[in-house]
Amino acid sequence: MNRLTIFILISTVTLSASLLDFKYLEDAKKAYDDKNYSKAEELYGKVDYNEAKFNQADSLYRQKKYKEAIELYQEINDIKLEAKKLHNIGNSYAQMNKFDEAIKSYEEALKLKDDADTKFNLELLKKKKEEEKKKDKDKDKDKENQKNKKEDKKQDSKDKDKKDSKDKKDSKEKKDSEKEKSKEEKKKEEEAQKKREKEEKKRKEEEEKKRQAQMSEQNQTQPPISNMEERKWQKMLNQRGVNTLMIPLNKGKKDDETNLW
Repeated sequence: MNRLTIFILISTVTLSASLLDFKYLEDAKKAYDDKNYSKAEELYGKVDYNEAKFNQADSLYRQKKYKEAIELYQEINDIKLEAKKLHNIGNSYAQMNKFDEAIKSYEEALKLKDDADTKFNLELLKKKKEEEKKKDKDKDKDKENQKNKKEDKKQDSKDKDKKDSKDKKDSKEKKDSEKEKSKEEKKKEEEAQKKREKEEKKRKEEEEKKRQAQMSEQNQTQPPISNMEERKWQKMLNQRGVNTLMIPLNKGKKDDETNLW
């Protein structure tokens, strides 16, 4: 791609050229061959020929002064140099990564002359352009992926906050529900305890009633104390110094040890 065309001018100058021009051209070529492109540029600029200007532009190119080289190439107006000039302008644009301009310049050069180097540079540059295009596309895709990842991450964060908020709410509702349930269970337990106590009280009352009924029944069926037993009780009470009066139940009847009193 970097191959440039340089002319050896010494053999092509006209006989009318001054000896000084020959000297400039000879020194310029020597400087160029020695890769002293800055000196070559200066010396080629001293000779007023299109070929000298072409080589001066080439010297600028070698110094990586691509913009200045293009401007100088474009000043050359010589049909014999046009294809080579366009080839070198294409090289300059390529070095500046201006691929569209470089491709256009190579294509214009090929219209004037079928050149293998120009074709090679053109195809190479088109391929490189496609690679750059693919890289840009991949870069855009990466940016889009990064953007999507950030959005996904942001959404995940929102979802997490939402979930945490819901979990917190659910936890509070669960605690409140358990608390309410605990209150209800406690209330039910108290009511059950009261019910048991009431039933126990009722049971005891019924037992007491039953016991009183049994005692009453026993009192009604127990035979009364006989006169003989009365006298025994009376004698025992008198011995203890306790005076009491017992009224016989069958008053007016003849005493009988077996009669009731």
